[in-house]
Amino acid sequence: MDDQRIKYIESKIRSIPGYPKPGINFRDITPMLHDRKAFAECIGLLKEKANGTKANYIVGIDARGFIIGSALAYSLGLGFIPARKKGKLPYDTVSMGYEMEYGSASMEIHSDALKKGDVVIIVDDLLATGGTAGTVGKLVEKLGARIESYLFVIELVDLKGREKLDGGRVASLVSYRGE
Repeated sequence: MDDQRIKYIESKIRSIPGYPKPGINFRDITPMLHDRKAFAECIGLLKEKANGTKANYIVGIDARGFIIGSALAYSLGLGFIPARKKGKLPYDTVSMGYEMEYGSASMEIHSDALKKGDVVIIVDDLLATGGTAGTVGKLVEKLGARIESYLFVIELVDLKGREKLDGGRVASLVSYRGE
């Protein structure tokens, strides 16, 4: 049953070669979001992966992680915390820079978003090299919280991003090889 659900979700993921630069094969989840059945299946499967969670927050990564993470937080009855690109949050933040597959960036979380003893699930649409999610994980830990897990819709397996993610289990729904 799960295989059919995952294949349906995968059928709604669009590949865009050469975006945002040559050599990148961008995996676009917007057709999946547009299809209410695929979106519901995606959130349902991620919820199953979080079954029995001790987390009290979902941390969603800018920008598609906001969509997936907010829906999952609502579904699980948890709070939602945005991890944004530098300069996008309006209050005092903690920030950290990192390298990603096609450039460098910085991520931020509000400095009062988490405290010691909080437990989080970090959510994004895609795990590639692990730079973004790993940086968000370090920010979460810097604020004293613990990472229970990382959840992704898509994983580009050959890029070995899960090797850079410390502090929690890693799960994804759709895997691609040869990227």
